[in-house]
Amino acid sequence: MSSTPSLYQRRRTPCAQELDGIPWLRLLQPHERDRAVNAIHVTQANPGEYVCMIGRQVTYWFGLIDGLLKMSSENAQGVSMTFAGLPPGGWFGEGTAIKRESYRYNVQALRKSVVAGLHIDTFHWLLDNSLGFNRYIMNQLNERLGQFIGAREIDRLSSPDLRVARSLAALFNPALYPYPGGNQLLRITQQELAYLVGLSRQRVNEALATLEAAGAIQVEYGGLRVVDLEALRNGFFQSTKSASAHEKVD
Repeated sequence: MSSTPSLYQRRRTPCAQELDGIPWLRLLQPHERDRAVNAIHVTQANPGEYVCMIGRQVTYWFGLIDGLLKMSSENAQGVSMTFAGLPPGGWFGEGTAIKRESYRYNVQALRKSVVAGLHIDTFHWLLDNSLGFNRYIMNQLNERLGQFIGAREIDRLSSPDLRVARSLAALFNPALYPYPGGNQLLRITQQELAYLVGLSRQRVNEALATLEAAGAIQVEYGGLRVVDLEALRNGFFQSTKSASAHEKVD
């Protein structure tokens, strides 16, 4: 039996800076916020650790403070499909939390990540008592539906450049992932992006070079910045390959 403490056993009280990074807290009335803060814990997920697993009963509604997560599932043949990459600022699993059911997907840490959790009982108390929280959850459900439909479309795309472009666009959905201070720099490596898109690291590198040459993104050391979000969403960029694919995103 493993002697490593579980995510639950490693939980702790969030610090003020971590609470400031939770977007829906600012929508609550003071007494609602106090109750929510008292029911939030944070924990650190190591690379490869599962935050949610298929078949496990929901006990918390989760959000990402720092790091990168992947939401995915497998069919009966063992073929994996990625539903979404989850960058900092995003909260997920509200549909499962509302129904108090078991997870139908896995959420795994791609790098060391700080994950926040709101206890399921307080989640339902806020649904029953907070107008601001209800509006946030309704918007989440609407945006998440569109994201999952988009994930199905991405999975069927034959163009690697389009797969990378639309996967990046999904990570920059401001309704689901409100980057602190409007910062549009996503800290991600080529290997992490390859895991999310389902392509090789080399092919992702080529696609990033294409997107940057077209002016859709700007690749920086340790991450990338979106310059033209609509171009990524709609595929309005040249598909010609850059002569020199670079290795900045690492």
